[in-house]
Amino acid sequence: MWTSITILTLVTLQRLLEFVIARRNTKKLIQRGGFGVGSNRHWMVVILQALWLAALWYFVLYQNPAVDMRWIYAYVVLEAARGWVVAAFGSRFTTKVVVVPGENLPDEGFTSWLRQSNYLVVAAEIFILPMAFHLWWQALIFGVLNLALLGWRVRSENAALKPLREPPAGA
Repeated sequence: MWTSITILTLVTLQRLLEFVIARRNTKKLIQRGGFGVGSNRHWMVVILQALWLAALWYFVLYQNPAVDMRWIYAYVVLEAARGWVVAAFGSRFTTKVVVVPGENLPDEGFTSWLRQSNYLVVAAEIFILPMAFHLWWQALIFGVLNLALLGWRVRSENAALKPLREPPAGA
């Protein structure tokens, strides 16, 4: 039981820390003239993540499933990838889509070969962590909901960020 609680405590603290970093970065981007795009969907992402984590806590505390360490090791590898993604985005890492006119997007780390690298990591996390607690149905339900929401978000994000990825006219 304590292993499960430790794992979920670390995941919860990580999510809260990322939220604080993302909020700070969002404020700085807006101060530089940035504006949110597709922000009417942001609340859905927050609610989905909160429900996913709350469901994990509930079922781990009340069912006390065994921990499959192979899935935990996979999750740890994912967290290393997440660290790389967050570092690559630096001060542009946010949970909202914020466009700053005249600024280019970061093009290093995973983002150099996979534009939606953070979303790929999140999608894998939402599936893998419940699997570590033998909650395959939670992995499936939240995985499908997350993919549907991400598909919707990626389309609006790509449209908003397209001008930042293209060279200026006449260049």
